[in-house]
Amino acid sequence: MSKSIHESTPVVAAPVTADIVLQVEGLQKYYHQGLEKLHILKGVDLVVHRGERIAIVGLSGSGKSTLLHLLGGLDAADAGSVWLNGIDLAVATDDEICRLRNESLGFVYQFHHLMADFSAAENVAMPLLIGGTSRAVALEQATSILARVGLSDRTSHRPSQLSGGERQRVAMARALVTSPDCVLADEPTGNLDEKTAAEVNALMVELSHELRISFIVVTHNLDLARRMDHVYQLHNGLLLKDEVVR
Repeated sequence: MSKSIHESTPVVAAPVTADIVLQVEGLQKYYHQGLEKLHILKGVDLVVHRGERIAIVGLSGSGKSTLLHLLGGLDAADAGSVWLNGIDLAVATDDEICRLRNESLGFVYQFHHLMADFSAAENVAMPLLIGGTSRAVALEQATSILARVGLSDRTSHRPSQLSGGERQRVAMARALVTSPDCVLADEPTGNLDEKTAAEVNALMVELSHELRISFIVVTHNLDLARRMDHVYQLHNGLLLKDEVVR
């Protein structure tokens, strides 16, 4: 990313349409550190269409994870708006946001966050169970999506019995089991070796295309970033189109 940031193009928000899953306008976030007020996000705009794959790159501490938390309704912005399927998260109730997260979003993190005492199938089924699906149906759907990520023979295994790559595939299956509109992934291959990371990267792209699920991926992995449809750089609180990574 040797290109000057001034040569990048600011992202322009598009009007809301049925094809838009996520839309962000003027998003700002502050943090207080002692007496200092840190302006982390200074007016982020972004539009994500159905089935679109977006990578967000940037230096550590630039606010990438903060942005992802705001997009997922896990934190509230100080200014600006986030619309998820046309619903403004700033005015939605806590119950509405929880329902939207459960039905419309999937989450994948650098660490898999699987529950040690549950099998792979039970871990994957958890979002469905939380949403009120019966255990039998939830496990059936979990088994089906585990087969899609190449783990049909690992459904009864607990996390300690799985390799790092297998655990991350289970985490991905958990994110996909509700057939969400968008998956938010924060350094999804950060703890994997190069070969395994490449396999997981390829799987994300394949599933996004096959299931027409949008992906927003925060990553330092430029190989993964290049597999996305668009790459943005978060720099000095602004989200800018990055043509160098492409």
